[in-house]
Amino acid sequence: MGFPGTWMTESESVVYRVVPKCACSTIGQILYYSDHGRFFDGDIHDSTAGLHKWAQEQSQPLIERNVKAHQSYAFTCVRNPYTRILSSFFDKICGIQRNGRRYRGNLVPLLIQKYGIEVGGEDGRQEFDQIRSFRRFLLFARDTIRFKKPMEPDIHWSAMSGHISTFIVNGGRYDQIFYTEKFNEGMQKVLDTIEVRHPVDLNTIPRFNESEGHGPKRLHPVEDYFDDLSKHLVWEIYKRDFQLFKYDFENPGNKLPKGEVDLDEVHARLGD
Repeated sequence: MGFPGTWMTESESVVYRVVPKCACSTIGQILYYSDHGRFFDGDIHDSTAGLHKWAQEQSQPLIERNVKAHQSYAFTCVRNPYTRILSSFFDKICGIQRNGRRYRGNLVPLLIQKYGIEVGGEDGRQEFDQIRSFRRFLLFARDTIRFKKPMEPDIHWSAMSGHISTFIVNGGRYDQIFYTEKFNEGMQKVLDTIEVRHPVDLNTIPRFNESEGHGPKRLHPVEDYFDDLSKHLVWEIYKRDFQLFKYDFENPGNKLPKGEVDLDEVHARLGD
């Protein structure tokens, strides 16, 4: 299986396990800059040079050798499950993607037909009941994750622990897991630990939020989208994420974690 979703700087200064919807565009650009002294022109997910990625065949033996021998500092980044699934809905379901089309072609028509969701019309700009549609989308997300119907789960709303575990199961070990909500603090710790060719000033670099502007703006506070049933579904999908990464399940309005990640616990529980 190898190390899907794993990126490594060309200098092999650091290894990063991508978790979708967890600041991965910004992290990728920081890693690129730390080697080259400039940002990648475009979405870092589209780069085919300048950064080793497991998806690039020529990078695979280099990543595998490095990770299995733990030659470089390895890290990943997590996010509150409530805000992550909300972000996925507004970006991937309601939004028009970079290519000018809907995400995954027939996905949105399927959701409209089978789950009765609305997405703001053809361009995502018309008014619609965001709360009702999001809750219906949550049912769909649960169905894909629990039952793999009507399709396989998508990487943008499958559990973070699932992404993070592949790295561990196949022989990798994390040195740090930090929070999107405390981004500068966590990323600075990574940069302080590794040797970079080009220093990065986190206070001045742009945030590369590639999903921003794709979809309609969220109109309500996070907690308004989650009633008791929604919270039950979120727990069903993301129970391990809440437990391992110490997020507050009881209060969707509290996006901050309640503790620190216990790396030993993460490796023990996700390494089976």
